[in-house]
Amino acid sequence: MTVCLEGQTAIVTGASQGLGAAIAQRLAANGARVACLARNAEKLSGVVETITAAGGSAEAFSCDVTDRQRVDDVVDEIVEKWGKIDILVNNAGVTRDTLLPRMSDADWDDVINTNLRGAFLFCRAASRYMMRARFGRIINISSVSGLIGNPGQTNYSASKAGLIGLTRSLSRELAGRKVTINAVAPGFIESDMTRALGPAIEGEVKKRIPAKRLGTPEDVSSAVLFLASADASYITGAVITVDGGMTG
Repeated sequence: MTVCLEGQTAIVTGASQGLGAAIAQRLAANGARVACLARNAEKLSGVVETITAAGGSAEAFSCDVTDRQRVDDVVDEIVEKWGKIDILVNNAGVTRDTLLPRMSDADWDDVINTNLRGAFLFCRAASRYMMRARFGRIINISSVSGLIGNPGQTNYSASKAGLIGLTRSLSRELAGRKVTINAVAPGFIESDMTRALGPAIEGEVKKRIPAKRLGTPEDVSSAVLFLASADASYITGAVITVDGGMTG
């Protein structure tokens, strides 16, 4: 799928690796100028180099998504540099998996603050510019864990379910200003984490997936690209699962 995003500015949080890097590269490959955000400046520079080497436009911005002042400042900085924000992808996320009786306050707070508070801060900061321009696309990266839960992930599942609630409520606030907001809920996606499970466990995971395979970062970035496109202008408040049929 190819989409024309020429002249558009996109922000992707958590862009230093994994899904975030794949999404940033996909948006850039379709013409967007991409602001790649994460805390790890070294990893970010590698993603930006990959994008520019392929002929795309990108720049790295160091940002802790839980820091309200830094979020406001970096959004203002991007608008000052590129004039506007058309697309926001809230992808930054962490896990602190453990069963609830052993979960510390820090385990809970770290996940909620990064995964949910960070998205809230960026939605608030970016939507001000989008509403003024009467155009915008916000895509929140949730998870099937936010739909069906997962043992050992009460913090993560709560944060991803919260993203869905944020998406659906905010879509009602922004629709009149021609700003759409949707969520993508990936299932099991190929990553360093899933490869570390080993072939036996990976095989068991695939048995739970009707498609009989793990998803790829490109599967997820395709959904994001579509939601960022003009063809998705009448879709808002939706949750698109990218899980090979696992949640039915």
